[in-house]
Amino acid sequence: MKLIRDLFKDYRFAVAFGTVCLILLLAILSAFSPYDPRKAYQTPRGLPPSWQHPLGTTWLGQDVFWQLTFAVRNSLTIAIIASIISRLIAIIVGVLAGYKGGIVDRVLMSIGDSTLTLPIFVVLVLVSLVLRQWVRQLVNLGLLLAFFAWAWDARVIRSQVLSLREREFTFTSVLSGMGSFKLIFKQYLPFLLPVVFTTLINNMSWAIGMEMTLSYLGLGIDPSIPTLGTMIQMAIYRQAIFLGLWWWILSPIAASVLLFVALYWISLSLSEYLDPRARMQRIGGKQ
Repeated sequence: MKLIRDLFKDYRFAVAFGTVCLILLLAILSAFSPYDPRKAYQTPRGLPPSWQHPLGTTWLGQDVFWQLTFAVRNSLTIAIIASIISRLIAIIVGVLAGYKGGIVDRVLMSIGDSTLTLPIFVVLVLVSLVLRQWVRQLVNLGLLLAFFAWAWDARVIRSQVLSLREREFTFTSVLSGMGSFKLIFKQYLPFLLPVVFTTLINNMSWAIGMEMTLSYLGLGIDPSIPTLGTMIQMAIYRQAIFLGLWWWILSPIAASVLLFVALYWISLSLSEYLDPRARMQRIGGKQ
């Protein structure tokens, strides 16, 4: 409770948390949609925003508001899959490399460094072209993004484990007979959680941005599945701007901007709150 109270003292976290809650509400509302997101011509075409259609309708006869609820849900699904899987890989690789050292460290870091040197966007485009049908599924795209999102964070976790391994409590735990598995989870994990949480949020933003970019190029998931990227791509392809249907393209763009800013502010607030130096300043200020 104290953590929540302290975080909400930061206006950035409070505003960002409220924004994320609204976006999550949109995603939940998709379960109550009266329309099938894959079908066209379910409403009159090109209607401006009104009480019946809060964000208007598309030139394909789809309600923009309900399309947006599915788009937010699907984009968040991809981002959550990519960020959670990549965090698990980063934790396993970083902890093993830092704790074991030696040949294990060299092999794992060589793999990670090789991934870091790749031009990720170009590789994603090539993989999407080769595995076109496979990438068109939500889960598969999330797994593909996760494969390229762990290397840098694994190196950060490794550096923290290397520091923790040389501290006095590690030697005390080892001499007392504590096993490696128990030592890592009971002693090391609390120190690693701040890095894991902040990189998790940053990785979600990256995954959403990559999905939007690939979808805009026509290399993302099935265009009939609404995401923030496919909504923008479809609006541009169907010339929403030239037809005067500004609400069609503006709605997913506005939702994307709000989501990016909210995730960035949450990440910034968490990293500042969990930073040991900032924590000492807060304790000193209270004194």
